[in-house]
Amino acid sequence: MNFKEIHIGTLISQRSAECKIEMLRICNFFKCTEADIEKMLIQENLSTDVVLKWCKLLDYDFFRIYSHHLMLYSSQSSTVKYNNESGKEKSLLPEFRKNIYTKEIIDFILELVETGKKSKYQVINEYKIPKTTLYRWIEKYRKE
Repeated sequence: MNFKEIHIGTLISQRSAECKIEMLRICNFFKCTEADIEKMLIQENLSTDVVLKWCKLLDYDFFRIYSHHLMLYSSQSSTVKYNNESGKEKSLLPEFRKNIYTKEIIDFILELVETGKKSKYQVINEYKIPKTTLYRWIEKYRKE
């Protein structure tokens, strides 16, 4: 899975095929025509409410793909506070820890290192993964 470039229509189409859901059911769920559904499936981007409906219908969290993208490609601005000048006020929005890596992310990173696509140094710098964390993953997951 390429987490850098996300084409949500293609991913939804792939999941729809895996689930073998009939087009009639999809049309009834979305209350639209088959042509409208086909248009959705070729879109690179869809509105969040539409993606949420697809998540429910296909029983799959498509938003997690975007979360993986953020973990891998966002800047390390999680330590920067934008709330006010003193930086003491907390946001009313929920805060998420950036360093929660799923098994898929760990496998993706380790595959990059093992295949030589990226060096350990490149992974540490590009994805902001702490050196000790990367070496711990190598030790833990590559002995399986």
